[in-house]
Amino acid sequence: MPLVTMLPLLMLMDMEASTAAGNHQVPVIVNHFNYGYASGMAPGAGIAVYKAMYSFGGFMSDVVAAVDQAVEDGVDILSLSVGPASVPTGPSAFLNVLEMQLLFATRAGVLVVQAAGNGGPSSTSILSFSPWITSVAASTTDRRYNNSIVLGNGQSFSGSGLSPPTLSEVRFPLAAASDVCKGNTSSALLTVESCQETEPFIRTLVQGKIVICTYTFDFESEAASIATVADTIQKVGAAGFVLTMDPDISSEKIKGATMTLSVPGLILNSMEASTALREYYNSNTLRSRSGRAISFRATAKILDGRQASYNSQDPVVASYSSRGPDVNNALLDTADVLKPNIMAPGSSIWASWSPNSEGDQYIKGQNFALLSGTSMATPHIAGIAALIKQKHPGWSPAAITSAMMTTADVTNGYSSTPILAQQTNQLTPATPFDFGAGLVNPSRAIDPGLIFKATFKHYVLFLCSVPGVDEMSVRRAVGVGCPSKKKAWCSDLNTPSVTISNLVGSRNVIRRVTNVAGVDETYQVIVQEPLGVSVSVRPQVFNIIAKASKHITFVLNATQTTNTYSFGEIVFQGNQNHTVRVPLAVFVSSTLHS
Repeated sequence: MPLVTMLPLLMLMDMEASTAAGNHQVPVIVNHFNYGYASGMAPGAGIAVYKAMYSFGGFMSDVVAAVDQAVEDGVDILSLSVGPASVPTGPSAFLNVLEMQLLFATRAGVLVVQAAGNGGPSSTSILSFSPWITSVAASTTDRRYNNSIVLGNGQSFSGSGLSPPTLSEVRFPLAAASDVCKGNTSSALLTVESCQETEPFIRTLVQGKIVICTYTFDFESEAASIATVADTIQKVGAAGFVLTMDPDISSEKIKGATMTLSVPGLILNSMEASTALREYYNSNTLRSRSGRAISFRATAKILDGRQASYNSQDPVVASYSSRGPDVNNALLDTADVLKPNIMAPGSSIWASWSPNSEGDQYIKGQNFALLSGTSMATPHIAGIAALIKQKHPGWSPAAITSAMMTTADVTNGYSSTPILAQQTNQLTPATPFDFGAGLVNPSRAIDPGLIFKATFKHYVLFLCSVPGVDEMSVRRAVGVGCPSKKKAWCSDLNTPSVTISNLVGSRNVIRRVTNVAGVDETYQVIVQEPLGVSVSVRPQVFNIIAKASKHITFVLNATQTTNTYSFGEIVFQGNQNHTVRVPLAVFVSSTLHS
């Protein structure tokens, strides 16, 4: 069962491939410490890797060529964590050259899974546009890595850093980097506080101490790295380090704070904690008249930060995960397409890493790394899709996506409360523009009951319905013209969601469901109406025999002008324990018929 993983950078290839189809129960060993055991989503899947991007970025032509080669090689699933930097120009984002290449891949039977982007929590930040693509949002998990530094006065500050502890229970002297360096040091462009070079340090002063380093502008310009801090501390013989925030760049979080460390180390991502630590240090450091430190009486110990804690905390939509609504063009006109489609874990994900990679200075030389992003959520969906494809080899890409979407979770397993989304400094109930149909549920996706099918000709009809796109543009893009002159809406595409970006009066939406359960089943349709919309369904109760299909009509009537999106859902409840959810997203522009 071929599975292709194609990535934006060489450094991500191992990570994506191992997440989607890595071997079962592989020990995750970094800096001689075993962090546990990892398995890919589909350990038995075959992997084909196509290099199309480089550390500097890449060219669309190379990506298109890689997709074309993958299709020619007969892959089943394409995991794609690359996309445009912004919404493409032209009559429609759906006609962009990459979108068209992915449409042709879909026509060849290849399921395309693409990262939604890391532009959240801003709305319309999605960078995966087309309905033939499965766009993936990212959630947090309940696994946390926390570390602490305990001061001699009993104060304790939490931070990050997957590091070993300082030796035994001994508290070591604290020393600011500038107090254990040569006074007349002029080190190129780097400040001694950033702890990037060994030469400025006075070995007899620094050895056996925990060094207070500072996250200076050197880090913001990428002239410095936390990995180099750890390397410097090890070479000069210090007991460890604590990296504090600089008041001059206090608004910036410290980058790379979840990296693994070979020496005791802690990253304080709090200005309050950084200030309190320095106040303790300064009040316990004796200085000469010239200001030189002559006695280091402040002490501390760093605890073990390599042990994960699991707090049974419900997953939430990660703040960085790009949000809908989907857009049709560079003018950000919204489209009748739900994006993202589905959500999977994307924060603090362990996966394999090439030790020869030059792509990320924080993790160079390691065999595993811990990273976050929709790029890490995407291979989860690709691997789950491979499992579904193995179970149902005849299913089309649309059928596999439908199975994952209609069975996704919108409530939490721990608390049975609605899934939340991280916004700026707050949590709010997640909407379909945050997580699509919800958090993927692999066990239910294998047996969804009903699926929504769509083929190449349906996607062509969709393109012919896009506002601002004429038939000639469609013909140039896909090689065929529009199938009919009959007026159609983009919302007519047979997807497991309904999005209407401009509801004026009323609209009939028809969906065709297919019974894949293997048994006859009777369904009752339950509607949760969006604000400002009344929804009626025909038929409201129906029986569907195995392998048969049935048309369902949704009639959406505008009852209140909202001038914003409101959300609801249509649930098909079967008597054979199948529950099929279809999210609704509607923007009511007017209650008057056009």
